[in-house]
Formats: sequence, C-alpha cells, structure tokens
Amino acid sequence: MLQPKKTKHRKMQKGRSKKRMKETRGTKLSYGSIGLQATEGAWITSRQIEASRKAIAHNLKKEGKLWIRIFPDKPITKFPPEVTMGGGKGELDHYVAVVKPGRVLFEIDGAGEEKTRRALQMAGHKLPIKTKIIAK
Repeated sequence: MLQPKKTKHRKMQKGRSKKRMKETRGTKLSYGSIGLQATEGAWITSRQIEASRKAIAHNLKKEGKLWIRIFPDKPITKFPPEVTMGGGKGELDHYVAVVKPGRVLFEIDGAGEEKTRRALQMAGHKLPIKTKIIAK
C-alpha cells in the first residue's frame, strides 16, 4: 500500500555550536582587495554587525566600497524573566549570523591600504570573536 507522503517542516533550530569546524564557503575574497576573516566561530548579532559597519564607514569617510558577507538570518527567542515553565515558545528577541572559522565577514576595495587596514581593525574590535585581516 502507498503511504501518504510526509512533508518536512523546515524550522530554524537552535542547533549545536560548531565553533571548531572550518567554514567551506565564503573563505576567499570575492569582491574587495582586503577583507576581515573570522578565526573563531560564534553567533554574531545584527547589532554587532551594524556596529562594525559604522566603525568601517567612520574610518573610511566615504572613500572606497564595503561589502558585508554575512547576514543575520537565525531568529533567537527568549522568555521574559521570572516566567514559569510552559506556555509555548518565547518571544523573538534578536537575529544572529552563524559564523565558523575561516568565513570572510567584510571586504573593502577602492581606499588606501593603510586606511582600509585601520578600518577593518576597528571593526574587528566590535565583534565577539578573533579576526584577521587578509589581502589578495
């Protein structure tokens, strides 16, 4: 007898932290000449990405072009404090980008090398992971 086909629901799960697993995609520079690469794995929030973007924009002063190579597409939910167990899933709190070691986070082209390296260094200070600056 034929069974009815079961459909898989594609829900975003919390998942295991794969901090030590190396990234296989997005490890080389594609757009710019200098980039910021992650050497650790972590969840990077949308606020941290925005803080890094602002630091780069402030240091470049409308010079050069910036590419952001990560996007926060994982929703994180959270219960309010002092709530008892049960009652379903918590409210949406924020979004994160899952980053593994080797992932290129930002790329810059069209600005001076010294200025670009300084901007990427300042952006790295805004992130919760260790990063390194790579060039073509």
